[in-house]
Amino acid sequence: MAAIGKGLKRRGRLVIEAVSPPRRNLDAVPAPRPAADTYTAPPAPRLVDSPVFVLSSVRSGSTLLRVLLNSHSRIRAPHEMHLRTVHVHLSRDFTADAMRALHLDKDELEHVLWDRVLHLELTRSGKDVIVDKTPPNTLIWPRLRRCWPNARYILLLRHPGAVVTSLTARRADPDHEAVRAEVLDYSEKLEEARLNLDPHVITYEELTAEPEKVTRGICDHLGVPWEPGMLDYGSKDHGTFRPQLGDWSSTIKSGRIQSARSAAPDVELPPRLRELSLAWGYGD
Repeated sequence: MAAIGKGLKRRGRLVIEAVSPPRRNLDAVPAPRPAADTYTAPPAPRLVDSPVFVLSSVRSGSTLLRVLLNSHSRIRAPHEMHLRTVHVHLSRDFTADAMRALHLDKDELEHVLWDRVLHLELTRSGKDVIVDKTPPNTLIWPRLRRCWPNARYILLLRHPGAVVTSLTARRADPDHEAVRAEVLDYSEKLEEARLNLDPHVITYEELTAEPEKVTRGICDHLGVPWEPGMLDYGSKDHGTFRPQLGDWSSTIKSGRIQSARSAAPDVELPPRLRELSLAWGYGD
C-alpha cells in the first residue's frame, strides 16, 4: 500500500507539471549540446604502427598470397579478419560525451579496437610483421590509411575477365550483371588505391608463373629477407580453409602453386572494366 501511495503521488506531480505553463526563469535551462557527429577525435597511439594490407578483388588469388607470406618466419598473415565489420556501439545518449572527454569518437574507438586485434594476433604469433588480406578492405582503403598513416600496401591485380569468370563459376545461380557490377566496384577502388597510395603492385598471373621473383619483390618491399620455404606453403600450418575466411577450394588445399586460370573466351566486360584492364597492363 505504501508503494501504491507513493506511485499515485508521483503521478499526480507529473500531471500538474504537464498542465502548468512553462517556467519564466530560463537561466537554468542548459544550452543545446553539439551533435556528436561534429567532433572528430585525434588519432590515438597505435600498437601496430605499420601493418601490411593486401588490396585486391575477390577471386584474385589473395589466399595464395596469404599462405606464401605466412610461411615466412617473420610474417604473420592470418585468415581474413574482416575488421571493417567490427563496430563499436555507443549505447547511451551521454556515451559520446564521455568518450569525447577522453579525446575519442566512434570511429577512433573502432580504430583502437582494430589495432588491438592486429597486435594481439601478432603477439600470439611471435612474429614482427602482420598482413591482413581481407578483399573487402579494398572498399575502405581511405579509412585504413586514416587509421594507420604508416601502413604499407600490396596491390594484387588479376585480369578482370578472369575474376568475372571465377566468380561466375563459384556461384550456383549467378546473376551475370551483378557479378560484373561487383567486379567493377572492386576494380574502381583498386584503381583509386593504385593512384593515391604508394603500393607494391603485383599480379596474380605473375605470382603463379614466377613465384620466387614476385615473393622476393614483396620481401624487399617489407624489409625482410626472402626465404625459400615461402614457396612450400603446403608444409606449413595456415589454419582451416573455409568459407568467409578466404579461399577453400581444392586448389588452395593442394599445397602447391598452380597456374592462374584465364578468362572464359566468351566473357563480356563493360567498357570501364576493359579500360581498367588496359591500364593495368592486360590486353583485351
